[in-house]
Amino acid sequence: MSIIENRKASHDYFIEERHEAGLVLEGWEVKAIRAGRAQLKEAYVVILDGELALIGSHISPLATASTHINPDPVRTRKLLMHEAEISKLVGQVERAGYTLVPLDLHYTRGRIKLAVGLAKGKKQHDKRDTEREREWQREKQRIMRNRRG
Repeated sequence: MSIIENRKASHDYFIEERHEAGLVLEGWEVKAIRAGRAQLKEAYVVILDGELALIGSHISPLATASTHINPDPVRTRKLLMHEAEISKLVGQVERAGYTLVPLDLHYTRGRIKLAVGLAKGKKQHDKRDTEREREWQREKQRIMRNRRG
């Protein structure tokens, strides 16, 4: 079940592969995410010292969250993956010119997970082609509906 989706990712990138990563979160962050107060729009995934980190994601703290902590809504969050998976991703990012993009936050067996996409950037003409294709699909659906009715 998806909590938050990064719709901009599929608009700006060709997603080649999807991987699932765990997140190191604090208690107030879990509560805020469950309440739907998170954003992935400006977020990206980087490799720091052989580990994956989520940077730029915004999690707004709840007013009812703990009072004895100072919540940092845009802190860098560590991602949890198997070492073999991380090394494979590192190789593709460094050699093949791919980038890592956060796709969505979702639940897996009660845990909050992040779907990370291995992606290549789209050029402006690619974005226009995608938009044109989407418009054509919509037009086809409209024509088919009118013929039936």
